[in-house]
Amino acid sequence: MPPKKVLIILSDAHSFPLKKKRGSDAGQVVDQPSGFFLHELAKPLQKLLDAGHEVTFASPKGHQPAPDPNSESLLAYAGNFYERRQEKEIVERMKKTNGFDRPRPFSTFSEDELATFAGVFIPGGHAPLSDLGDDPELGRILRYFNRENKPTAAICHGPYALLSTTKAGDGSFVYKGYKITSWSDAEESMMETLLGGEIKKVESALKEHGAIMVEGAPEKIGGTTLHRELVSGGNPLAANSLGDRFLKMLSV
Repeated sequence: MPPKKVLIILSDAHSFPLKKKRGSDAGQVVDQPSGFFLHELAKPLQKLLDAGHEVTFASPKGHQPAPDPNSESLLAYAGNFYERRQEKEIVERMKKTNGFDRPRPFSTFSEDELATFAGVFIPGGHAPLSDLGDDPELGRILRYFNRENKPTAAICHGPYALLSTTKAGDGSFVYKGYKITSWSDAEESMMETLLGGEIKKVESALKEHGAIMVEGAPEKIGGTTLHRELVSGGNPLAANSLGDRFLKMLSV
């Protein structure tokens, strides 16, 4: 397969809003540390690199991205120290060779340049809740990939970025009627219990805008959903299969 260009969407945020439900700060909205989820970025990214594809990183304003602290823990890797080290090394390599620390601002991509990209990938982590869902420039970019039927991949909280399409063009949600899998409300409720606060719900937000949400046992253990040009997965367990399906889509 000849090498192709892939755009990877990152958040500028290093936290997400958490409305506390208990304690002395109950009712207050605090900044909960977050960022990209390492596993969800590194697994598909490594597959793209192994296939010889060229990746370009982009974010709302071009700020340095941050990893979700929880995604770097050994618990997130079930104690697999070597896997964690390998995936952190992938990101470090991207800092040296692909400008990972200096993503391109969304506004710098013209439609002519977008035409040179074969696909777009949006990893998860809670950070997209802060600045991707309502970004009109991202909405413009995603509308282009949707209109041109170019492969689009999103995982976990990444699908929240699809809502940005309502902030561009005619304001419609271009993924209305699409079957989509994301981090579920049930999974977010568990996080709310753990963190003691309320969090925006990706599944509910997409459903309210007309997406057909696909959730269940297969998705909880790493299954993905493919509908038209969009492949989506619900949690870190889907990172491998999402990467494989995205690669296959790029090969067509």
